Amino acid sequence: MKLYEDQLQVLLVFAKEDSQSNGFCWACEKANFKCSIARTPESALECFLEKHHDLIIIDHRHSRYFDAEALCRSIRAVNSSENTVIVAVVKRPDREEATLMSLIAAGFNRRYVENGNMMACYNELIQLEHGEVRAQFKLRACNAIFTALEQSQEAIEITSEDQVIQYVNPAYESIMGYQKGELIGKEIIEVPKSEKNKPDLLETINSCIRKGKEWQGIYYAKKKNGDSVQQNVKITPVIGQGGKIRHYVSINRPLNDNNKTEKSSDRVQAESQTDIQSCKHKDRRKGSLDVRSTTSRGSDGSSQRRHSSMARIHSMTIEAPITKVINIINAAQESSPMPVAEALDRVLEILRTTELYSPQLGTKEEDPHTNDLVGGLMTDGLRRLSGNEYIFSTKQPHHIPSHLTTPLSLNDIPPRVAQTMENEDSWDFDIFNLEAATIKRPLTFLGLKIFSRFGVCEFLSCPEATLRSWLQVIEANYHSSNSYHNSSHAADVLHATAYFLCKERVKQSLDPIDEVAALIAATVHDVDHPGRTNSFLCNAGSELAILYNDTAVLESHHAALAFQITTRDDKCNIFKNMERNEYRTLRQAIIDMVLATEMTKHFEHVNKFVNSINKPLAALEENGGNGDEESVKGILTTPENRILVKRMLIKCADISNPCRPLELCIEWAGRISEEYFAQTDEEKRQGLPVVMPVFDRNTCSIPKSQISFIDYFITDMFDAWDAFADLPNLMQHLDNNYKYWKGLDERKLHSLRPPPE
Repeated sequence: MKLYEDQLQVLLVFAKEDSQSNGFCWACEKANFKCSIARTPESALECFLEKHHDLIIIDHRHSRYFDAEALCRSIRAVNSSENTVIVAVVKRPDREEATLMSLIAAGFNRRYVENGNMMACYNELIQLEHGEVRAQFKLRACNAIFTALEQSQEAIEITSEDQVIQYVNPAYESIMGYQKGELIGKEIIEVPKSEKNKPDLLETINSCIRKGKEWQGIYYAKKKNGDSVQQNVKITPVIGQGGKIRHYVSINRPLNDNNKTEKSSDRVQAESQTDIQSCKHKDRRKGSLDVRSTTSRGSDGSSQRRHSSMARIHSMTIEAPITKVINIINAAQESSPMPVAEALDRVLEILRTTELYSPQLGTKEEDPHTNDLVGGLMTDGLRRLSGNEYIFSTKQPHHIPSHLTTPLSLNDIPPRVAQTMENEDSWDFDIFNLEAATIKRPLTFLGLKIFSRFGVCEFLSCPEATLRSWLQVIEANYHSSNSYHNSSHAADVLHATAYFLCKERVKQSLDPIDEVAALIAATVHDVDHPGRTNSFLCNAGSELAILYNDTAVLESHHAALAFQITTRDDKCNIFKNMERNEYRTLRQAIIDMVLATEMTKHFEHVNKFVNSINKPLAALEENGGNGDEESVKGILTTPENRILVKRMLIKCADISNPCRPLELCIEWAGRISEEYFAQTDEEKRQGLPVVMPVFDRNTCSIPKSQISFIDYFITDMFDAWDAFADLPNLMQHLDNNYKYWKGLDERKLHSLRPPPE
């Protein structure tokens, strides 16, 4: 298979000739690319349908001539455009950078800020050729793999590491009698099993493949109609990210009459239980897919499916489709012609060595603040370098302290406290005024008011006194000695959560049980936080890190402890009167939201939200105003998307400090910096690896750390959340705060505020 064309086909769409279009014309000639020029959207579409260009450059600067985004969408509507790279030429911004979301939603791959300099145009084309365009050429080669997979006569099933079915091919549907929609997303254990297998066979298979070994033997599968079919099965574990098993590929061949002439089925079954259950280590790419006939099926259905798969890859979904591509290539590479196999080797090399969710960072020297933030927030620590054990020195007792006197009800709240909470439904609410008025107990008071506003007691069928006791014991288990992760932070996150829950799109998506889960999750999401990061606890060999296997240590602890202290005493058990199934649903939602605050999956959560919700909603809106109400509701209310909305909501609430009014933003920045400084001090004292060296209180630039945090974690996430929930005030605060930190950094200041005049 030929991977690259002799000459790239380039289409330039410019309504009028100017220095920019001339620059690209000259660049195409210099690069020896075939160049076509179109002046109208109609001629551009006609030209593309005729020549199917590899690269299209559209003038997006002058809307009075034509709608560049509408043209891009029209081109993307053509199946053959899935591997075409489309670039928007945009005006040079005269103020702050605008978001790229509208360009991405329209189907553009990249933007080019206008620059008619010929060498600049040439350099852009060369970068495109060796970057996006070449990557699309490589992905085109995967069509052969998808064709082979879809047309194979053997039944192929791919499951996740948790044995959830991810893919079945048409042969599997035909043999087993299921439609793929009935299977995808189900756990293997949910699919009916044949009683003809020996009782311990499944346990033997699982024991083998979980060790990373291939299993091959005879297995009876149960068809949808209840019949059992005897199959020769080969199950291959596929090693993925982190060197762990990420998928299992199962190749199933029914035993027909030809098989039986060689061996009786009884003898085959007996052998499968003994000799054939081999657990040899094998090359993951060899022998795991035997495609006998690629011409035995009609091409129309398989072509449609193949295009659908490739379109998902093209649409920048950086989760399951990419993973599927890796595993399908691994499985089918042995059957490919040599040129394809070599090309796919290079594709695999790229896919295996690239973090698909996280942006690529510069070197440590180029951007130490971002590198240290990522190291501290998105990893589970380094190897321990000392024998020191970290035990919580500030651990508080998990009970209700007797000296706290919380009001019996909302009516008994002191006037000064009530006054500070008058505007709690406003985004500009000052949590620090409430912190001072309540003597560092803002969570109980704010919780009483917000939970009352949302009718939480009515939903849970619990008395207000029980809720009061619960809020009190939860707040008592936050560490007031922490400068940042204390009950004021929990109250701040609860406030942001309540604010987001009042947004129209959020209300359309979530049910009352989701709202209650979100408010409870926000309240408990950092309970008993020790003021140290997961990386620190793992490096120090803390009890919690050992208990939770160095994985989501703190988040797992917060969720577990919240339920422990809630359910062990009826006086504060807000769940006591709930029906069992409703309680389990609520509990699962709370746990999922608390675990979503862990930063190692930050980009995964954001990208799933964008791909599953924002992009489909944008597509509906483009097709006619706000789109059909039923279609919008269909996107917003699926169980999977409600989970994504809840995760995104609590993530944004948890790290919303840069979107608060400037004075609040500055105070939070000072508090988190102090907590990181204290961690660095303790790491040095204990001889532990210093996770975030830039957070040294003697040398750290707080403005630089805030700029890095906003650039790397905040901007894209809040762009996506704003596109969904409509939050112009937050985005304005974010813009103002970013300019403030930039201003301090440009003056080489390291402090929170400029020196007095």
